[in-house]
Amino acid sequence: MWVAGLITNFGSFLTFVALPVQIKDLTGSAAAVGAIGAVQLVPLVVFGLYGGAFADAWDKRKLIVWTEAGQGVLCAVLLLNVLLPSPAVWALYVVAALSSALSSVQRPALDALTPRIVRHELLPAAAALNSLRWQVGAVAGPALAGLVVAFAGLAWAYAIDLATFAVSVVLGLGLRPSPASHAAKKPSWAAIAEGARYAWSRKELLGTYAIDLAAMCLAMPLAVLPFLADELGAEWSLGLMYAAIPAGSLLVSLTSGWTSRVHRHGRLVVLAAAGWGLAIVAAGVAGNVWLVLLCLTVGGAFDMVSGIFRSAMWNQTIPDELRGRLAGIELLSYAVGPRLGQVRVGGMAAWLGVRTSVWSGGLLCAGAVALLALCLPKLMSYDVRTNEHAVRLREQRTAAAGSASTATA
Repeated sequence: MWVAGLITNFGSFLTFVALPVQIKDLTGSAAAVGAIGAVQLVPLVVFGLYGGAFADAWDKRKLIVWTEAGQGVLCAVLLLNVLLPSPAVWALYVVAALSSALSSVQRPALDALTPRIVRHELLPAAAALNSLRWQVGAVAGPALAGLVVAFAGLAWAYAIDLATFAVSVVLGLGLRPSPASHAAKKPSWAAIAEGARYAWSRKELLGTYAIDLAAMCLAMPLAVLPFLADELGAEWSLGLMYAAIPAGSLLVSLTSGWTSRVHRHGRLVVLAAAGWGLAIVAAGVAGNVWLVLLCLTVGGAFDMVSGIFRSAMWNQTIPDELRGRLAGIELLSYAVGPRLGQVRVGGMAAWLGVRTSVWSGGLLCAGAVALLALCLPKLMSYDVRTNEHAVRLREQRTAAAGSASTATA
């Protein structure tokens, strides 16, 4: 699972860079690039929620393999479209929407697998390792994409991505079956509502969702990076800009041993999200491309700290029979935000200018995080050693491991 994710993430980041560049070349509009987030939003919300219900009720391996194959088909469509004499802009938006739907179905199944195969006390380390997988692709993919798009063309970026999907599907077929929990319910709006009620009852979880949504919606600058590179007179830096945020995250993942000694996860989520916003403020104000790259890297480091502790809180406190549905809600918090963020930053860039759209979003993010911390005291007081949900799940998993050992003996 880890290797398949590493390969497919690498390829997907090639398309992640190539798609907005192609729309920019075809339209010349920052708003048109930002609209990618708008067309991805509705399928992400609908299929994210149902994807969580599917993950609880169906075999997770089948969901992962079939959605991965579907992503490969969509990549083939992008490749065929770019080879046309006059590529269709509408086709790019259709593929973006369908890809969002498939990702939304797949991600809860992937997230729900981790707590099944990793010991309770190792879940923060597993979160860092899974993030490391994403970051390697996020650093290498955009850096390579900038070179591939500039010197070989968009078609090569899409072709490489298609090849990575083929490899990841083959690896996915080697996963063991992961059937539904005996307590799982059939996919339905009632089952989804049950997961939503549970999330609402857990104010510390609610805080992690709200913090991440605010950070990504208000301070995610990716949609205007092609225009920011142009303003700074450094078109060559576009791939590095896309790679800077995951590079900062990668540095944190590689040095994340200290996270196992932290118990008040909620406080770190809040402080790191505020740090992300302030780093984006600095990136928008800086007039030198190297300072911009440094600020984006620092921002990525803060975002990774927040992500590790959000994942730890989710994985260490949510029951297995609700894990898929809660993963669907988590998907909305960390995936809807960037899509809305693309719309916000693209629209504000067309209205107020690229640099203003970046630094103002970071400022709004820091303010929103501070307000949420005041309104959700349970998030700030969360302690994994004493939280009733964490203690209960830890005891259940310890008892289950003991029973399994006795049965084996």
